Amino acid sequence: MDIDKQKNFSEWFNTIISSAELADLRYNVKGFVVFRPWSVKSMKLMYTAYEAELERRGHSPALFPALIPESNFKIEGEHVEGFTPQVFWVEMAGGNKLEERLAMRPTSETAMYQMYALWIQGTADLPLKIYQSCQVWRYETKATKPFFRSREFHWIEAHDCFADEAGARGQVREDMEMTQAVLFEQFGIPFLFFQRPEWDKFPGAVHTYAADTLMPDGRVLQLPSTHLLGTNFAKAFNVYYQNDKGERAPVWQTCYGPAISRIYGAMFSVHGDNRGLVLPYDFAPLQVVIVPILGKDKDGTAILQYCQEVLEMLTRAGIRAKVDDSPNTPGFKYNHWELQGVPLRVEVGGREAEQKTLTLVVRDAPPKTKATVPLASAIEIVRKEGSLLSARLTAKADDYFKAHLSHAATMDELKAALEKGCIVRVPYCSMEKNEGKACADEIKAKFAGDVRGIKYDEKPPHAKEKCVQCGRDAKHWAYVARQY
Repeated sequence: MDIDKQKNFSEWFNTIISSAELADLRYNVKGFVVFRPWSVKSMKLMYTAYEAELERRGHSPALFPALIPESNFKIEGEHVEGFTPQVFWVEMAGGNKLEERLAMRPTSETAMYQMYALWIQGTADLPLKIYQSCQVWRYETKATKPFFRSREFHWIEAHDCFADEAGARGQVREDMEMTQAVLFEQFGIPFLFFQRPEWDKFPGAVHTYAADTLMPDGRVLQLPSTHLLGTNFAKAFNVYYQNDKGERAPVWQTCYGPAISRIYGAMFSVHGDNRGLVLPYDFAPLQVVIVPILGKDKDGTAILQYCQEVLEMLTRAGIRAKVDDSPNTPGFKYNHWELQGVPLRVEVGGREAEQKTLTLVVRDAPPKTKATVPLASAIEIVRKEGSLLSARLTAKADDYFKAHLSHAATMDELKAALEKGCIVRVPYCSMEKNEGKACADEIKAKFAGDVRGIKYDEKPPHAKEKCVQCGRDAKHWAYVARQY
């Protein structure tokens, strides 16, 4: 590729999507993309990791219809007001006009909670923790960008019910822990969790908390968010239970939404380099590619047979591997599989076949760095090198993220830090809609910076701190960044 990712991220991003065959943007409905096999294979692995974590923490899978009656959708007033502009509506079935419009789900509260009202009767039915892996549709009016912002995206949504506020707040904390366990510890994507301002929370929620990561162009991308819904939806959808006192009470609810297609875009953007993708070992469609070096005017039968022997040994051990026996030159193959982000390359020539060894190249190693590996130790070494590669990717991404966290006490300092591509901590007056939004609007107008919220567990500033914009007493440390 030879495009500088840090200097021209947009060109790098668009080129990698095309060159590595991650998606095709030529589908003839605006805002919809076709995800191609290479990206889908990784996303399936990512789904598996996230679903395993959800189930380990007591969630069960389900599948709900994609169509939601308009009457359901209107039950919770604040929610419908927040989502109506983004809804795709189905009004015809065959040649007949439907008696009631059906919404293509933008999210599933209004589909799931009417069923929860039927399933929950008493304390024995709580907590109820259900997730589904599905697609949702939103008529995005902002500029669409494949993986980051499109009108159809692929995600997991978990919807949970509890007997009291403590249970719901505990789930919010657990959602944050899951995000750390999967997003950072497995995918290698660093982030900060913010409580969103009142003017930027999920429609119908009491509070919204969301993980923001940082892209190479200095703009933040929202990844999983979790919402404390309180009893708002429960009262609207009649999700009540009989408590230990024999009283009828509304359940407390939360919802959590990791968007796998967006997280995949973040993962390859954070870890990729100027040669192409660099994928964590566990989430690469292909973990090892074996390249035969046949040489000129030589019978390569023995080399190809040895390559097959190596392949069978790796695949028996559960390692995703293949032999590239295409007619392309070795150099072409090296460049191609580096572009695709395959973590490990094995080169096999006559010497390796004779000596029962492998020449191993790790994707993130400096060019021409190679190691000779005995065949008998290959499985152990491949797994070790794959794990070390993933750890290096995580550490490198974390170092970059931390180096782009900044602080500003004045508007001039805020401007300078935003121009350097930082997430900037500032003293701020209020997260309430009727108090702090005017300052957020001013910061947005002046610097194209968005007030992302406050860190979930950060102590407020001392009394002497003043809001970076209006000069009033600061109640919070807020974080400002340019966003997608």
